[in-house]
Amino acid sequence: MNAIAIMAKAPFPDTVKTRLTPPLSPFEASRLYHSFLLDKIEQVKGVGEARPFIAYTPESSESFFRSIIPPEFYLINQAGNDLGERLSNISHELFAQSAAKVILLDSDTPNLPVDHIREGLSRLNEEDVVLGPCEDGGYYLIGMRAFISEIFEEIPWSTALVTELTLKKVQELGLTVSMLPAWYDVDTEKDLRRLMRDIEFPSNNCFFCENTHRSLSILRF
Repeated sequence: MNAIAIMAKAPFPDTVKTRLTPPLSPFEASRLYHSFLLDKIEQVKGVGEARPFIAYTPESSESFFRSIIPPEFYLINQAGNDLGERLSNISHELFAQSAAKVILLDSDTPNLPVDHIREGLSRLNEEDVVLGPCEDGGYYLIGMRAFISEIFEEIPWSTALVTELTLKKVQELGLTVSMLPAWYDVDTEKDLRRLMRDIEFPSNNCFFCENTHRSLSILRF
C-alpha cells in the first residue's frame, strides 16, 4: 500500500489564508481555501496507485471533513505542536499502517499538475526521499519510503529556508533525494493574481481547478 495524505486545515474564517485578508474578507478567504481543498482532493483522485488520506486539523473539524471527502478517502487527525511534529506524526502513522511509500501534500497549490504527484511516487522506487519545492522556499510535496523523523526537526517553518534545510538534512543522513519541478503556492495577493491568470490561460500541464475557478469568478478585488 502506498499512501498520499493532504495536509488540510478546516476552512474557518480568520484561520486560513490570512495573508489574503485584505484584499479578501475573512469569509472570502475561507471560502477560497475550501475550494482549494476540493480541488486538491480531485488532484489526488487522479493519481491512483495510492490510498488517499486527508490529514486534518483541528480535531474538532472531523465532521466537516467527513462531509467533503469521497468514499475512497480516509481521515487522519494531525497531532503535534508545530508543522514539523504534525508531518512527522502523520508519516509515522501511515508507515505503521504498512505503507511502502508515503507522500505528504500541501493544500495551497490548487492547479498543481497531477503528473508531479505521480512522478513523486514513481521516483520513490529508486530514491529515499522526494521533494517538490515551492518557489518561495517551502515545499508542496515530500515523499519517503521509510519513516525519517529527523527531516522534520529544527526546520524554520514558513520561511524561505524550508526546502534548503530539509535537503541538507537528507544529505547529512546519507540518504538519496530527488527534486521535482518547482511550483508556486497561493499565499499572497500576488500569488492569487498569478493563479487567476493561469486559470484563464492554462498551460498544458496545469490541473484545471474547477472549484477554485468558480470561487474566483465571483470575487472582486
